[in-house]
Amino acid sequence: MKGARPIPRLAFGASVAPGERVLPEEVAIALSFNGSTQAVMMATPDDLADFATGFALTEGIATPADILSLEVETLTRGREVRVWLRPEAAARLAARRRTMAGPVGCGLCGIDSLDQALRDLPVVAPSPFRMTPAQVMAAVAALPDRQRLHDATRAVHCAAFWNGRILLSREDVGRHNALDKLAGGMLRGGIAADGAVVLTSRVSIDMVQKVAMLGAPMLIAVSAPTADAVTLAEGAGITLIALARPDRFEAFTHTDRVMTEVPHVG
Repeated sequence: MKGARPIPRLAFGASVAPGERVLPEEVAIALSFNGSTQAVMMATPDDLADFATGFALTEGIATPADILSLEVETLTRGREVRVWLRPEAAARLAARRRTMAGPVGCGLCGIDSLDQALRDLPVVAPSPFRMTPAQVMAAVAALPDRQRLHDATRAVHCAAFWNGRILLSREDVGRHNALDKLAGGMLRGGIAADGAVVLTSRVSIDMVQKVAMLGAPMLIAVSAPTADAVTLAEGAGITLIALARPDRFEAFTHTDRVMTEVPHVG
């Protein structure tokens, strides 16, 4: 299976059974911009062009319009995604200076100042996008059908984009990576961000930052947010929904985007 491979194992229970389990691949991915490595992340080695494009946007490095070319090189010990930027974007990157060696659970590793970690975010533009409670629960219920790698391995996260239906989804061993891949896939596919990002993970500050950079007005997650992520979402104009299940959810910010359903009488 793409992004995973079978590994021999012994299963212990009432008896001992040899066999194998399909597990996700976790590979060192170097993201380089204009010949300089900006980040090395451990990630599932799929959708790497999306990964680099989304990472560039959500980390404030560059927009798709700033990218002149992109190539993925397979190396002996990992992959390198080489991105070449327009001169003005390269100058912004040099001023920002960030070098990161990040494990999959890390969203702010290697940032060298508090200002970078808690950077100012754009406020999401006013949007007519709304969801009913039934649609929020339907979006969460639709996630399992888009998690083929998770079904095979039980060891990856998923990020999806919903606007009437799930339009795109990406999976990765890292929750930040999955979100970056989704953002990059949307940008490269011309999918407007006027909808809801749906996550299988918890919501921390850095996940809200990435959704704000993408410009999506709503974030739905199956796990809880941190208190500071809620504060950040409020300021960024994002409707934050968490602890979402197919039969319930909790809304924390900008709850006016969740329309109360009125029973039909007639």
